[in-house]
Amino acid sequence: MMNSLGIYEKALPKTDSWHECLQTVHDLGFNFLEFSVDESDERLARLDWTRRQREDFRNAAWDTGVRVHTLMLSGHRRFPLGSADPAIREKSLNMLFQAIDLAYDLDIRNIQLAGYDVYYEAKTVESREWFIENLRQGVEYAASRQVMLDIETMDDPFLNSIRKIQYIKTQIHSPWLQVYPDLGNLTAWPENSVGAELEAGIDNIVSIHLKDTKPVTSTSKGQFRDVPFGDGSVDFEGCLRTLHRLGYTGAFTIEMWTQKSADPIAAVKEAKAYFSQIFDAVGMVQEALG
Repeated sequence: MMNSLGIYEKALPKTDSWHECLQTVHDLGFNFLEFSVDESDERLARLDWTRRQREDFRNAAWDTGVRVHTLMLSGHRRFPLGSADPAIREKSLNMLFQAIDLAYDLDIRNIQLAGYDVYYEAKTVESREWFIENLRQGVEYAASRQVMLDIETMDDPFLNSIRKIQYIKTQIHSPWLQVYPDLGNLTAWPENSVGAELEAGIDNIVSIHLKDTKPVTSTSKGQFRDVPFGDGSVDFEGCLRTLHRLGYTGAFTIEMWTQKSADPIAAVKEAKAYFSQIFDAVGMVQEALG
């Protein structure tokens, strides 16, 4: 069995050249890049890319032999599907449709959705209902374009486990809606038995984030970002050993935010070496580079 290993775009040095970016991904030994459409105006503008911009991106992927597995649509934090404001809900749903079209044009197979009904607003029964109703429309459109929507397990109690996402699937019956676990987020919530979550969700797991976290406790909100690998509470070897036993042959993405660090390349190399050692220990084999 083989697994592909990728790196999050925000881990890498910033560049205006996609060819340079993807060549760096290849040179660092990764199979793919995870592409970001976040809350910033700069990255949200990618939803409006011209035909030429889309061609340039796709050609860079072909030229370098680096795939782009997933579009991470974290822009929904700013414009959530469950917002109380109908104008924001309309914009949010339009963003999702645009992201599906962009993924289709760029040969990206998955869109990772942040599992928030709302993020900056108060959560209500209605925010949950709006989230599900608008997600249903997005899933229908994604199915027509043959693009998978994957909900990430989050740093938020709304959808912080695989089983909660599986319950959403009972409200939206579609093979085009699946689960994208973040091992760090899963581990940080004390109510989750991470091994049991992976066992229960294996039939719905499309891809997995490798990220370390510090736990939520009665006195701490936890730490969900920027925890050096090995300094947090995630049992990566145990998780990967469980996934290997379950026959998981999907993708792993190392999620880091080292783009603005003094030496992003050194940080990424260190992270890759950390996980390569764990892959070897549990018997996982990284897919050969293209």
